Amino acid sequence: MKPKQLLEKWVEIFNRGDADSIAELYADEAINHQVANSPIEGKKAIRNMFAEEFSQTKMTCIVENIFEDNEWAILEWKDPLGLRGCGFFHIKNDKIIFQRGYWDKVSFLKAHNLPMPK
Repeated sequence: MKPKQLLEKWVEIFNRGDADSIAELYADEAINHQVANSPIEGKKAIRNMFAEEFSQTKMTCIVENIFEDNEWAILEWKDPLGLRGCGFFHIKNDKIIFQRGYWDKVSFLKAHNLPMPK
């Protein structure tokens, strides 16, 4: 599967809020590092992160662009509330081994009426 195809599948699963299925797209030792948070290491921890986030609020990823370069794919996204972000995905053997995401956490928390961290 090409990185772009994997990202399209990732978006579809993300929009369903399915933590189990999205975790299956990650390698066992994958790292998901969202710039606003500490890195999450390992498929199980990534699954738990998504499960927690999906339980807090409904999130929708609208693809603006997907770029592909060998083992890397870049996702530029927005959501219905006007939030925007970008994710970089390193993919090997049809699994995400590293993800780095950039987005404004304060705007996200305010838009979803979630508490600010202390």
